[in-house]
Amino acid sequence: MGTKEEVLDAIREVLVAEFECDRASLAPDARLYEDLDLDSIDAVDLVVRLQRQTGLKVKAEDFKSIRTLGDVADVIASLSASQGK
Repeated sequence: MGTKEEVLDAIREVLVAEFECDRASLAPDARLYEDLDLDSIDAVDLVVRLQRQTGLKVKAEDFKSIRTLGDVADVIASLSASQGK
């Protein structure tokens, strides 16, 4: 994965394909729980799918402060950059 926009696109693909989210609602400021109607189990499933897709190891503490789609992209982009992916 590369830029934050590329990461956002990958996350959007997972959300549309696996969680039946409406692509139009997947703006970076979309709140995972309130706007996208994900629950905590969905959030964990999203992380597992992103780990498989990116090959990155995401720790639980990396996701404690995540509230929006943009937050998820920031964490993944940051991990990707720090691991040289």
